[in-house]
Amino acid sequence: MKVAVVLQHADFEGPARIADLLAEAGYDIEVRSLYRGDAVPTRMTPESLLIVMGGSMGVGDVDRSEFHFLQEEIRLLRQRVDEGSPVLGVCLGAQLLAHAAGARVYPMTERGGGMAAFEVGWAPVQFHREGREDSLAGVPPEAHVLHWHGDMFDIPPGAKRLASSRTCQNQAFRLGRRLFGLQFHCEVDQENVEAFLRADADFVVRANGPDGVAQLRATTAQHVQRSRSAGDVLLGNILRAMADR
Repeated sequence: MKVAVVLQHADFEGPARIADLLAEAGYDIEVRSLYRGDAVPTRMTPESLLIVMGGSMGVGDVDRSEFHFLQEEIRLLRQRVDEGSPVLGVCLGAQLLAHAAGARVYPMTERGGGMAAFEVGWAPVQFHREGREDSLAGVPPEAHVLHWHGDMFDIPPGAKRLASSRTCQNQAFRLGRRLFGLQFHCEVDQENVEAFLRADADFVVRANGPDGVAQLRATTAQHVQRSRSAGDVLLGNILRAMADR
């Protein structure tokens, strides 16, 4: 039996299109809702896939008792890194994977100043040509994706940078053959974005001002379908690479 374990940190940040693609590939999907008290696995078989989703907390919150699961996730991710076992981290999940692999994770700041910066909304990422023979095969050189973060990561030692944006240089990486981190969201559809907005509108306003929610809704209608097309190719490539032994 092919098994994928999904670690979910918030009700509105589920696996979305990733779950569809896993099901199409014949995986039995086990979702652990950590925000509801589900346990982080202490160990997984090396061939099982681990998918770590996003959330409003961050690596800087690992010592907060209400987010005790973060330390447990990092412990599991370190095991997976040591084994070279398959992981896909999305947004917070990518930050946790980068941290577990020895990279720095830290708040974004404006260039030339110490003010907090955010990347929230639809904006293009550029995919780097050196990855085009494997996980980026068939992915366009540039695609609009959904961003929803105020922290960023350095590329882990030995990993390959796969994508960048104007605001955040490190948008995606591949570590070894089967571990991937995506800072952005390419798994969402219009309904998922609405769920993000209902649950986290204050973050959008903080990042983009009082008109941020309305603007994000408008740009979602403009970009979500093309993002889905590019995202399906990227995620399909990643899931196949993760399954390759």
